[in-house]
Amino acid sequence: MTHAPRHTGTICLPIGSDADLAWVRQEVRQAAAELGFGLVQQTKLVTAASELARNTLIHGGGGHAEVTPLTGGPVRGLRVTFTDSGPGIRDLEQAMTDGYTSGGGLGLGLSGAKRLVQEFTIDSRPGEGTTVTVIAWVTPLGRPRGGLG
Repeated sequence: MTHAPRHTGTICLPIGSDADLAWVRQEVRQAAAELGFGLVQQTKLVTAASELARNTLIHGGGGHAEVTPLTGGPVRGLRVTFTDSGPGIRDLEQAMTDGYTSGGGLGLGLSGAKRLVQEFTIDSRPGEGTTVTVIAWVTPLGRPRGGLG
């Protein structure tokens, strides 16, 4: 029996508690699986999404994630955008450096998330908030583009 994909358009998920972090991870994994991502690439994408959702909650004071399947040709992808209205990031270059931490962690959050996906963009303005968008792609054979996976 064939099941219709649940994720055919953008879904918006609130990020305001630890329970929401689990929901974001679950929805990203489900959408990636429906698009044909292999288990390794699903895990990489969910790991990146988990880190970015946690940053949205802890450093941004909460916000939301938008999960968007990218289809329409032989290559499919998944875009996940995290948005908050928090204090923003004063020094993006420093924040993207391995080892930098503002919260006592390992300092691999933003730079680690960037390495796990094929596309990564960040827009942050002090006092206005932060938006981070990640995209992972998969070819028709289930292999990720860009050599990951």
